Amino acid sequence: MEIENNTLPDQQGFTTEDVLWAVGIWSVILTMSPVVVFYMLMVA
Repeated sequence: MEIENNTLPDQQGFTTEDVLWAVGIWSVILTMSPVVVFYMLMVA
C-alpha cells in the first residue's frame, strides 16, 4: 500500500479556509453551549 500525502498542501501555517472553518465551528459551539446548559437546567 502506498500512502500518498495529498491532503496537506505545501504551505506553512493555516489557510484562510481553515481559519474560517475553525472560527465558524467555535462560534457555533460557544453560542449553543449556554443555550444547552440553560435548557438542561430548566428541564432538570
